[in-house]
Amino acid sequence: MESWIKALVEAIHSTPYQSVIFLSGGASQALGWLMSVPGASNTILEVVVPYSRNSMAQLLGKIPTHFTSQKTAEEMALVAYNRALKLSAPGKQVLGVGFTGSLASSQPKRGDHRFFLSTRTHNCLRTSHVTLLKALRSREEEDKISSQFLVKAVGHMCGISAMVNLELQESELLQEKESNFDENDELQQLIDGQICTKIYDFDTDGIRNAERRIILPGSFNPLHEGHLRLLEIALSMLDNAVPYFEISAINADKPPLSINEINRRVEQFRRAGKNVIISNQPYFYKKAELFPGSAFVIGADTAVRLVNPKYYGGDYSRMLEILLECKRTGTTFIVGGRKVDGIFKVLDDCEIPEELREMFISIPEDKFRVDISSTELRQEQNQDEEK
Repeated sequence: MESWIKALVEAIHSTPYQSVIFLSGGASQALGWLMSVPGASNTILEVVVPYSRNSMAQLLGKIPTHFTSQKTAEEMALVAYNRALKLSAPGKQVLGVGFTGSLASSQPKRGDHRFFLSTRTHNCLRTSHVTLLKALRSREEEDKISSQFLVKAVGHMCGISAMVNLELQESELLQEKESNFDENDELQQLIDGQICTKIYDFDTDGIRNAERRIILPGSFNPLHEGHLRLLEIALSMLDNAVPYFEISAINADKPPLSINEINRRVEQFRRAGKNVIISNQPYFYKKAELFPGSAFVIGADTAVRLVNPKYYGGDYSRMLEILLECKRTGTTFIVGGRKVDGIFKVLDDCEIPEELREMFISIPEDKFRVDISSTELRQEQNQDEEK
């Protein structure tokens, strides 16, 4: 490994960025460089090499029209970015990397020797296209150039400037394109299903070394003291967790929240200094897929719905299969008491299948009981406004 590469990789590993990298057709040496320098676990969440046609189709959810193209690289980077959102530790920035190349092979190629590299963060998509002269280098030499380019691009997205000599000839083409996003653009991408979450870290205390999230989902319209107290009590029952509230922009029975409405609700958490996640999943088992290993704080009424086969097409086996998969990823549910049809109920009042019981943890009534709801508060506010 050349000294400049080692220095750049060390700098990358010192940043708060965590990455998922998808590679096909080149840049293989970059993986060795990134993973052989101490600190790789700070940066690398996952690496996938979708080299076969079927592997790429499963990764993208379709067979791309052209495997080596700008569009395919950008789609790979977007899938990698969403995967990184799911795997990253609390408080980390995430980076998705997609690389697809058509380099020198054992048989001569009729087309160009070229590669496309795309990198995606929360506010930027950057894509590069390099066309190499044919018959100038061996496969290993072309792979080395593409690897250098990948490490340089990762460093750039992590905020590291490095002087890199890519050893390109004057006639070899390099094309680059960059698109930037603001918060509203991200929220629109979330509503449209392009990205799965938008995370606002308004309280960074305790995030640094935390391994998991404890998440209280809801509409929070408005956020009230009962919500804050419930998450506080639930947090006291877990070690090494960071608290988050979570709002789904997508509702199973209603139109999506507007960007203005999302911003209005997020502003409550900004003022309170509390972390909040905006997701595009209204169902709890889907939320568990977004944040594997997390603890979700729910009410007893939600616990009842969660294990009700009605919400799984009436199929008890399907319900059990889905929730057991959540269990295998380390998901747990912390259950607070809730009024149901005028009666205050706790976890012990819910019929939880034996196979799932250890996923559910009860908050004792003497630790937490708040009967008021956001709906009641909105009604009170409306009455006050009418007066």
